[in-house]
Amino acid sequence: MSLNLFIIQSLNGLQLGILLFLMAAGLTLVFGIMSFVNLAHGSMYMMGAFFAASLYSHTGSFLLAAVLLVPAMMALGLAVEWVALRKLYQRDHLDQVLATFGLILFFNEIARMIWGPSPYYMDVPEFLLGSVSLFGIVNYPAYRLVIIVSGLLIALGCYLLIHRTRVGMLIRAGATNRTMVGALGVNIALLNSLLFALGAVLAGLAGLLAGPIMSVQAGMGEPVLILTMVVIVIGGIGSIRGAFYAALIVGIVDTLGRTLLPTLLRSFLERSSADIAGPALASMMIYLLMALVLAIKPKGLFPVHNS
Repeated sequence: MSLNLFIIQSLNGLQLGILLFLMAAGLTLVFGIMSFVNLAHGSMYMMGAFFAASLYSHTGSFLLAAVLLVPAMMALGLAVEWVALRKLYQRDHLDQVLATFGLILFFNEIARMIWGPSPYYMDVPEFLLGSVSLFGIVNYPAYRLVIIVSGLLIALGCYLLIHRTRVGMLIRAGATNRTMVGALGVNIALLNSLLFALGAVLAGLAGLLAGPIMSVQAGMGEPVLILTMVVIVIGGIGSIRGAFYAALIVGIVDTLGRTLLPTLLRSFLERSSADIAGPALASMMIYLLMALVLAIKPKGLFPVHNS
């Protein structure tokens, strides 16, 4: 593999990792603080992509669509939490899994009813067409570079929110000992609602950023949800820092694996067989990585320490 291709694929892996972090950040807090299994988180990603595509189509401005998407996803997250999920907090995990799986089916059908069964395409903003020269070595698509930069800025914003604000202090305290936080007079119901709203906004932003580089369609949230679960398990449930590092690791391992393994396998197999086996083995590498991490550190790389 040439150096240029290696750099480009590494950046593509970083970009995938950034999108996975946006998905994992809100979901890992919901798992860690509320012990709530929310399989419908992928549907928030899908709805964010559809909302963003529709807003972009009607306004003609990608930036305006991004601004309008935030309150729209916050409202959707609050509505779902209030209508469907609030009564499930005290139920066991099986009830939560079944109920949120039902929400997946509900949102997929809603998406088909409103936007149709065919893929809905979202164009790359005109001012982000073309490529950018990086260090005079490679040319990288400008929009994909914007995804990386935007994701890093959002990650920085999450860090500041979690570690530098009073709300963040309560979130961290809730992740450590939710019962004690409630006993100290903190409104746990309001905190839960804010967490769902934050998770929905982050998932929606991931959908916004992913929309122009892939087709927006019903059911697009389920495959990314599986990778998000892997990220959370590797990073440590309830840990934002763990979600960030694990997302980058998973993104880079997946992308480089799909590029490197077919090349390596061509030394032993026919080209067609290597091209088929390579991506399949790359997908397996992520789960082998998860198994290895769990064998060494059962609580993940950066677990939240309960007191």
